[in-house]
Amino acid sequence: MRRSALILALGFAAAAFAAPPASAAADDPSVPAPVLCSNGVPGGVSCVLSKKDRQTARNAFERGLKLQSHRRLADAFVQFDEAARLVPQDPQYLSAREFLKSQLVHDHIENGNALLASNSRIAAAAEFRAALDLDPDNDFAREQFDEAARIAAPQMPIVHPSTLDDAGEIQVEPKPDLATFHFHGDTHELFQVLATAYGVTAQFDDSVQNREVSFNVENVPFFTALRLAGEVTKTMWTPLAAHQILLANDSPDNHRNFDRLSLGTFTMPAHTSLQEQTEFVNILRSMFDLKFIQPGQAANVLEIRAPHHTLEACGQLLAQLDSERPQVVLEVRVFEISHQITRNIGLHIPDTFNLYNIPAGALAALGGTNIQNLINQLISSGGINQAGSSSLSGLLAQLEGQQNSIFSQPLATFGGGLTFMGLSLDQFAAALSVNESWARALESVSLRTAQGSDAVLKVGERYPIMNASYAPIYNSSAISQVLGNQSYVPPFPSISYEDLGLNFKAKPVVHIGTVSMDLDLEVRSLTGQSNNGIPVVSNREFKGSINLMDGESAVVAGAVSRNDTLSMTGIPGLGFLPLLNQAMVNNTKEEDDDELMIVMTPHIVSVIGHTAPAIWLSER
Repeated sequence: MRRSALILALGFAAAAFAAPPASAAADDPSVPAPVLCSNGVPGGVSCVLSKKDRQTARNAFERGLKLQSHRRLADAFVQFDEAARLVPQDPQYLSAREFLKSQLVHDHIENGNALLASNSRIAAAAEFRAALDLDPDNDFAREQFDEAARIAAPQMPIVHPSTLDDAGEIQVEPKPDLATFHFHGDTHELFQVLATAYGVTAQFDDSVQNREVSFNVENVPFFTALRLAGEVTKTMWTPLAAHQILLANDSPDNHRNFDRLSLGTFTMPAHTSLQEQTEFVNILRSMFDLKFIQPGQAANVLEIRAPHHTLEACGQLLAQLDSERPQVVLEVRVFEISHQITRNIGLHIPDTFNLYNIPAGALAALGGTNIQNLINQLISSGGINQAGSSSLSGLLAQLEGQQNSIFSQPLATFGGGLTFMGLSLDQFAAALSVNESWARALESVSLRTAQGSDAVLKVGERYPIMNASYAPIYNSSAISQVLGNQSYVPPFPSISYEDLGLNFKAKPVVHIGTVSMDLDLEVRSLTGQSNNGIPVVSNREFKGSINLMDGESAVVAGAVSRNDTLSMTGIPGLGFLPLLNQAMVNNTKEEDDDELMIVMTPHIVSVIGHTAPAIWLSER
């Protein structure tokens, strides 16, 4: 619906293009540009139009306007298309055609959505098909058409699993009456009384132990009475004829000798992995207490040996399991905001002082040059005026110009002769700077998956980490030779890749109007630190379950990280005085804020409506 509104908005925008005349198209970039002429090029558009073509196009355009005013949009589109085809360089014809096409596409999509909501799927597919004929690049119309066509496809008749032909199983046919028993005696007498009450005869195997029993039940059918009597006497039974049964001691050997089993071959439900096949086998084995069940020699075939009524129940359950799974679209949005700010305010007052002996310091600064020789050179060159007091200042200026000189910094002198000393001062500096950065990131991904299947999303990068490298550990003539002629090619190092970023995995299960999911979330990033040259990876994991309504949005995970760093540099004492420390001390403050939020919205796009009738397993 949102995309349909966008299409309609684009259509109204195109309507505005039809108003300006053709001369305005060159000045207004919003007006559709006329078609370029390519006269003489095979297949190109010719701008040399005849008077007849211009008149025919004008008439078609006027007819289209009249049809549009009478709401006959399809016929009006044919006329506009004819006018644009005859005079392709006229923006008025092109704008009218594009506007009407967008309106027709919007109407077809709206009609298709309404028909799809009312379960008229075939008619909805026809509307979406008409929209695609007008606009083949409309992705939303194509998705809706695929959905309607897939749902509207005729359902194939369910082929019930077939069993192998056999000679038929002997079934006991007792009287359908209810009987009441208040009996006390031995085992043989109990079954004789029970068989007579329901019109059958009983025979006994030699393994039956004749013991004293009491049996009291009221208003029970034949098979219920026979089952209760077997539990009391520890016996089992098997049919010999329609009105005759055989009784034997309830033991594994007698079950193996007397139980009548049939062999059934079934087609397994559609599955995508060996694990799903194993799950089907385990379901049947646990539900019906099957001892003889295994996959057949052919693919997707299951062989079961069990009583006939058990095979019928297995066939009904497999038919119910053989249905298409519901489809779910998971809309995952990842919001990430990073804010960094660095502020440096204050004064740097000299807090480092160095004391030098001027002659020794000057000699060291000059690389061992004798000071007297330097003074003589300055006198001969005229750099020092012996008559005045500028000789020392000239010498200091000469020394100050030397590279790495102690006089390159502010210097206070005192004393004279051998005690001529200098005190260097640190530089005075003022700092007033701020550096702020914002980073916002949004990841929006739609994942479609079937019920019970994992939907996996990975957003980030793969970071290479070197595990091992290769180099010769000893020298030999062969190694020296290849190293000397530079023909040594080292083997490729061993490298492993770590997934950095967001790893998201969800397994949806569709209920009536709701979707439950098992979530596994992992956020990995580099910390900027390393251990023995190997980078340290930060890892944050979240595992849990969530139950959401169809179309309901929820924040499944969120993380806020904040780091504050405040440093102060200056002279002790001044930095601890209120207000004065803000001006006389260099203060540096750093703030890092990171926020991460993951929002997920499930949409049930395909629900298979099928009935699941009850399966009754007979006591026979």
